[in-house]
Amino acid sequence: MTAAFASSSWPVPPGTSRNASWLFGREVVLAGMPGTPGVMQWLLRRNCSISPRQLGAFYASLCVVSLLISLFFFVQGAQLILAFAGIELLAVGIALVIFVRHVGDRELLTLVDRSLWIEQQFGSRISRTELAVEWVTVEPAAGQGSLVQIRGRGQTVSVGRHLRPELRSAFARELRLALRRAVAGPQPMEQSETRAFELGPTTTNSSEMK
Repeated sequence: MTAAFASSSWPVPPGTSRNASWLFGREVVLAGMPGTPGVMQWLLRRNCSISPRQLGAFYASLCVVSLLISLFFFVQGAQLILAFAGIELLAVGIALVIFVRHVGDRELLTLVDRSLWIEQQFGSRISRTELAVEWVTVEPAAGQGSLVQIRGRGQTVSVGRHLRPELRSAFARELRLALRRAVAGPQPMEQSETRAFELGPTTTNSSEMK
């Protein structure tokens, strides 16, 4: 079994080339392993357009505006308005705390030589899995647009939660291509190139041509 497995459940979209450049991954140099060749990395994370600090500032401004409005109606005689405003702000605060806890959720796949490292972070939980590329298969969990299942020697890891469903098939094909290259290893030189290297360059003596 090799990484060359391809499932018919994921057809190639029109206009997509199997030999296209990397769309999701990138070549990196790992800290502490500067001489390691062929390190590919895929970082899949939530698409968050607001930072935790900006979110905190927004919540503070929301609290100020809500309390000012509540105080206005409280002075007019609506004494229960402050209690309702407090409950509302508490509920929003709890929801924002849960959101902030998962801002850092991610899936990090690193292909080093003939090993695939998978690190998944969900809130405060982090799981790590290492698979040998010779035994890895990549296939859909259910059908078109489903999560990507990575299997190897009895272990199964589902990735792609932070990708749009229509992009998961392209990610799976890119990962298969990288795994196949890792299994194949460096390509040998062509036979003609090897022979030329052994014989060296050919020179002609002008005196012999006369």
